[in-house]
Amino acid sequence: MSASPESQHRILRVAVPSPLRRLFDYRLPDSFETPQPGTRIRVPFGSRELTGIVVDVSVSSDVSSDKIKDVLDVLDEEALLPPHLLSLWLWAAQYYQHPIGEALHTILPAGLRNKGVATIKRRKSDLRDGQDQPDQPLSLNTMQQQAVNAIVAEPQRFNCFLLDGVTGSGKTEVYLQAIQQTLDRGRQVLVLVPEISLTPQTVSRFRQRFKVPIAIMHSGLTPRQRLNAWLESAQGSARITIGTRSAIFTPLADPGLIVIDEEHDNSLKQQDGFRYSARDLGVMRARRESIPIVLGSATPSLESLLNARSGRYRHLRLTERAGSATMPHYMLIDTQRQPPAPDGLTQELLSCLQDHLRRGNQALIFINRRGFAPVLQCQDCGWTAECRDCDARLTLHRHPPHLRCHHCDRREPVHSHCPGCQGKALTTTGVGTERCEVALQQHFPDIPVLRVDRDATRRKDDLDKLLAKVATGEPCILVGTQMLAKGHHFPNVTLVGILDADSGLFSADFRGPEFMAQLLTQVSGRAGRAEQPGQVMIQTRHSSHQHLRTLVTEGYHALAGALLEERQLSDMPPFSYMAVLRAEAINASAPARFLNDARQMIEQMHQSPSGAAGRLKIQLNGPLPAPMERKANRFRQQLTLRSHSRQHLQSVLTHLCNELEQHPGQRRVRWSIDVDPQDMI
Repeated sequence: MSASPESQHRILRVAVPSPLRRLFDYRLPDSFETPQPGTRIRVPFGSRELTGIVVDVSVSSDVSSDKIKDVLDVLDEEALLPPHLLSLWLWAAQYYQHPIGEALHTILPAGLRNKGVATIKRRKSDLRDGQDQPDQPLSLNTMQQQAVNAIVAEPQRFNCFLLDGVTGSGKTEVYLQAIQQTLDRGRQVLVLVPEISLTPQTVSRFRQRFKVPIAIMHSGLTPRQRLNAWLESAQGSARITIGTRSAIFTPLADPGLIVIDEEHDNSLKQQDGFRYSARDLGVMRARRESIPIVLGSATPSLESLLNARSGRYRHLRLTERAGSATMPHYMLIDTQRQPPAPDGLTQELLSCLQDHLRRGNQALIFINRRGFAPVLQCQDCGWTAECRDCDARLTLHRHPPHLRCHHCDRREPVHSHCPGCQGKALTTTGVGTERCEVALQQHFPDIPVLRVDRDATRRKDDLDKLLAKVATGEPCILVGTQMLAKGHHFPNVTLVGILDADSGLFSADFRGPEFMAQLLTQVSGRAGRAEQPGQVMIQTRHSSHQHLRTLVTEGYHALAGALLEERQLSDMPPFSYMAVLRAEAINASAPARFLNDARQMIEQMHQSPSGAAGRLKIQLNGPLPAPMERKANRFRQQLTLRSHSRQHLQSVLTHLCNELEQHPGQRRVRWSIDVDPQDMI
């Protein structure tokens, strides 16, 4: 009930980190000045004290005055979040159907989630010494210059540019020259890269070019480092902020430009908790700040290509490689006719490797699987090493020797005898990066073989040391996973060998062919980026598959056009809007029961003409087991919702969340909603 006039006080509506999808009212004692929305306060919450964020200030509440608790402390003299960003993050919490308090808690650096003081701990400045001379801009070709001119033409107006350039076309130089003009106008720049591994390279190149302080934001930093970077950006002392997806939440005092590199990359979508898309929020943010945003990629997502086709984005094409470099030549190796050895390498690929190395060049072998072998099996009884907690096999690793599940990280010692029959006929099947590394060392004993995967680059400087060896230009063979596919410039690599191109052709994820095409194109783009021509050899059991042949003979955009036609015919995103309701539990039947109840709720909304979903067309699929039904000892089910109307889908999801929070079975499962899902596995 409303507070009576005589009991009216200053009431703060507060986002508190809790799983409840609502704000909480607190009374502000007279001893405190009224805080602005976006300010942190300390409040009692049950038996705990929590840090909340003020969202609104009022003089009355719908809550009875005897139930409203007092604010304990106001932590900030000024709001940490400017009004336009606070409004945007509130919208994001609603759009991605995440509890508002948890969402706002997520966007703050860890140092500000409790009682941390919002002051910068001074450190050695990022400003370069005045005697250092920054690198000079490179000369641009016509298409690059046109792209820069378009990006900077209207600096105080929102425009979304899709910078669509083939690998090696000089997209980074376009970014750098657009950024320089933004800095010259006294504005700040936010740059997002998809992987932590790309951040040091990007920062190094930016520091060589720009004589300004640069803030770095990624999960590999200490809480104090992240807090410093966040505050330096918010207060304007850092003129360029570079980071991974969470950097999209960093306030800027004078925003002027947002750049999102590799905009197609899956890692720009958070896959747990607050499941936001940094790319999509970047576009929304640029619109609210009335500044341009650049989405760059050699393999744009189908969503972005469709937006460019429809005119929502401005399409900037770079169709040629920069300088004298040319696009690589592709060749398919049919492994049905030319079976590879147990180490995964065909004789044709080995011969080509030898030829390139003899000429003093470097080569890259790509296999998107860590470890030595994905299967350890007994030849006598058929026993296979499987994870006890997942529907997955254990991968054999040799350094150090152990079996590991790549889904839940369970580890077991390597068996000397078969657990099934006690026999000794244990053998491995399949190839991982470790096995490929050993095989190449045996084939080419005088050539350094450098393995680049998550296992080989765990320590802070491991990747930098490996890349430094490549940068010498001496002949070597790189072996690695998709870490090698993104953004790296290896001018002496003239051969790329792809050991298995087939995984995305028959994926359970409808985006599988798109991801396959992007990955193959990106990794192939590491070849021939300088004067010497490049060659790409792709091993496949399905050399006649139409998707693969289109990609190799006509290029990524031809295949993307065909995939868009398929999506339109099947009424799948980006021609419809999708959300996935997931549930998991230790009890095998609980997730399906919970999601069946959720489906009935949605169907009842359809049947009620006055209900939120009345007369709305929502297509439902499921509940069905997830492609990997059991993971980390939890059984998983999912229910997919699709609609031609984003507004209608959001309306249904909002009402569904409210009902599910009251559902008696919701305590027996973990449930979540993924809006615009990027990973269906």
